[in-house]
Amino acid sequence: MLNPSRLTLARKRRKLTGRELANLAGISPEHLSRIEKEKVEPEKIEPGTIDALAQQLRYPVGFFHDDAEIDVPTKETASFRGLSSMSAKERESALAAGGLASLLSDWVDKRFDLPKPDLPDLRFEKCAVSAARALRSIWGLGERPVSNVIRLLESKGVRVFSLSEDTRNVDAFSCWRNDTPYVFLNTFKTPERSRFDAIHELGHLVLHRHGKPQGREAETEADNFASNFLIPDLDLIAHLPFATSLNQLVKAKKRWGVSVAALAYRLHKKGILTDWHYRTFCIHINKRFGQTEPDSMERERSVVWDKIFRELWLDRKTRDDFAKEVNLPLDEFDALVFNLTNSNIPTTESALKNNSVLRMI
Repeated sequence: MLNPSRLTLARKRRKLTGRELANLAGISPEHLSRIEKEKVEPEKIEPGTIDALAQQLRYPVGFFHDDAEIDVPTKETASFRGLSSMSAKERESALAAGGLASLLSDWVDKRFDLPKPDLPDLRFEKCAVSAARALRSIWGLGERPVSNVIRLLESKGVRVFSLSEDTRNVDAFSCWRNDTPYVFLNTFKTPERSRFDAIHELGHLVLHRHGKPQGREAETEADNFASNFLIPDLDLIAHLPFATSLNQLVKAKKRWGVSVAALAYRLHKKGILTDWHYRTFCIHINKRFGQTEPDSMERERSVVWDKIFRELWLDRKTRDDFAKEVNLPLDEFDALVFNLTNSNIPTTESALKNNSVLRMI
């Protein structure tokens, strides 16, 4: 029987209105609305209707027949970076991706022993800066730069997923689910921006789990947390006590794996750049680089997902097999995890061409 909630989720994930999907599937918008609102008994829905909806949504029919409810985050429970700039369709699509990620996470948790969550509650710290210092101390990071943000988060039990949203309006978001923290990163961004987004979301997870503050205040706190976590005071002063040129910043930013704009912001907040110098740097950064990043670093990859795929391959299972087990189309599966892994993880097609076994790293 059809599970209406899964139909609604898939429709939102594909950024379609009810009317748009109904027209594509050749049914009336009213009929689709009644189906989604469970005003039509599932057993009375024509199989051809379900097939047509599945075809237009590009989802396997089995996805809609699974009676397990999907735990989809809401805009109240998820912390979005840049919420005001995204459309309702973009927000609902990203939240739907969060629901699909819960399916993958549950499947993995039943088969692999992943790190347990180790995120302290820092909401009682006096400010975001002190919270960043406190977390560095708790995790034993000292003042050294974080070489790989995704690896760090995964080692602390954060479930990291990719968001392959072809838009600059959806940066990242985070949420708690059953005491497990989740972070979603848009891989459409530069590697440096994704690193900052990841720690920005970490700030939300440790500072705002209980819901306050919200809006602009919460975003500012998460930004300050990320800036100070990625570029700690003593290391900044030791390696960049003054800044006289933009080229100096472009060279120095590599140490902390941040964008040149983020480094300029941190220098300004620290008082190393005056208001005038900071404005001048911002103007030059925008003129010279725009939305690009000079001398950009290599994008970070997930250690957890890479190992999961390699372990599955030891059992002769490909990511196609994984996707089929959770009834997800391969494009949705890849959008959540493949952009965080090495590109040489085999598909079924490549596996048939190459019988060699990839050893776990």
